[in-house]
Amino acid sequence: MSILTANLIDIATEISGRLASIVLPRDCFLCDAASDDKFLCANCEASLARLPVNHCEVCALPTPLGDACGACLKTRPAFDATHARFVYDFPLNELIQSLKYQRRLASVEFLAQALISLIHDARPDVIVPVPLASARLAFRGFNQSIELARPLAARLQMKIARTMVVRSRDTVPQVSLPPKERAKNIRNAFECNADLSGKTVWVIDDVMTTGATLNELARVLKLQGAVRVENFVVARATP
Repeated sequence: MSILTANLIDIATEISGRLASIVLPRDCFLCDAASDDKFLCANCEASLARLPVNHCEVCALPTPLGDACGACLKTRPAFDATHARFVYDFPLNELIQSLKYQRRLASVEFLAQALISLIHDARPDVIVPVPLASARLAFRGFNQSIELARPLAARLQMKIARTMVVRSRDTVPQVSLPPKERAKNIRNAFECNADLSGKTVWVIDDVMTTGATLNELARVLKLQGAVRVENFVVARATP
């Protein structure tokens, strides 16, 4: 079989797959069960762990009474609030990881709706998706934070500040490091040259784990004059 023939077969297969997804009813993204054309079936959606109502308003870690957690009381982060819909646990982690590492963009709409549900009355002046390192962006082909930010920005009738903040250097992936080393790894990894004096910034990301990346980004935004930085993430990792 020639390379040209093989490529034509691949293209035809992809086109037929896309047509089938339009014409045929969609099954559950996670378990393939009938889902009445919804992204997830009722069982899978019910299995997603929601973030408890009582949580630290700064970092979103669950707390008994919904007050600030001990870590935020001891060392206040650079960001002012964190909003999350889910706990980062199975099977939600499968959705997020399939988006980031398998390029399964079909999950963007569902995950973005989780962010949209977190919108509150106060509106931001700027929406900033967490930027990826250049090498990682080239390898992955897209920035999941930008994709997740698009529907939220559209709902607010705002534009995304895609280039306001850049990664000034590549870093070791945070997920590969012990929690205590992540703040050092991400230090001085962002640059922002915009004047944010008096502005409120919403930062968009998929998952908050230790908060080191979001804290460093908020620090840089505050140095440029931002008066308030709020994180909007799909999921929060908990102990």
